[in-house]
Amino acid sequence: MTTVGFLYPGHFAEDDFPRMEILLDAVRLVVNRTDVDEDAYRIDALIRTGSPEHLAAGVEELRRAGVEAVVWASGAGSFLYGWEGAHEQTAALARAAGVPASSTSFGFAHAVRELGADRVAVASTYPEGITALFAEFLHAAGIDAAFTRAAPLGSAAEAAAWDLDRVKELAAAADRPEADAVLLPDTALHTAGHEAELEELLGKPVLTGNQVAVREGLRLAGRRAWSPRLGRIFAAREAPPAPVASWGEGRERAHSGRRAGPGDVRE
Repeated sequence: MTTVGFLYPGHFAEDDFPRMEILLDAVRLVVNRTDVDEDAYRIDALIRTGSPEHLAAGVEELRRAGVEAVVWASGAGSFLYGWEGAHEQTAALARAAGVPASSTSFGFAHAVRELGADRVAVASTYPEGITALFAEFLHAAGIDAAFTRAAPLGSAAEAAAWDLDRVKELAAAADRPEADAVLLPDTALHTAGHEAELEELLGKPVLTGNQVAVREGLRLAGRRAWSPRLGRIFAAREAPPAPVASWGEGRERAHSGRRAGPGDVRE
């Protein structure tokens, strides 16, 4: 049994994780909800959700659960820190947890790489300015986010209230023939188990926030998991291992001044 821990901000779509646990074999997904001072899709409020104090406060429960890896399951609460800042965020989380750590944003970078996608479309429920910052984060990972579509909501609670039809409408509106995949970065959207349906609609891979958070945690734990209902990223029983640096290698690269790549997020 592989056990992965998640820090999830607030009470919105955290019920996606037990749904995904049911769809995966011999996997335990432990979720600890962190505090949200203000549920608002503003840069200052979203950055506060990922502060060191909020993340550290949620780690001890996961340690007691015996998790093998920890993921900060927030989209904007990670990518708004920027490429280097998001690495620092996960490094601090790993030190506090004593196990490898990452975030949803790095989960997107790794998943896009695993799919072999070069150009993606972004279907976002964040305001346009925040959506643009996600595209910048992807660009820093070497991913061309050439097409973005924002359906700007004011809060995670609004996103959590969306039904599958509205998610489909947004994904279809964002899609372009040139895009190799469509990304939905908001972890407040309920998408668990609907990824294959979204992919059938668009005819290409679809990556969602909570889906890639789970994929990232399993990657850090060294576990391959198969569930076609969770989309193409979970459809292959075997795949080449992602290029992942060890803890020591990541520290050496950071200290040497080398720009970290999306494979250097384990420490």
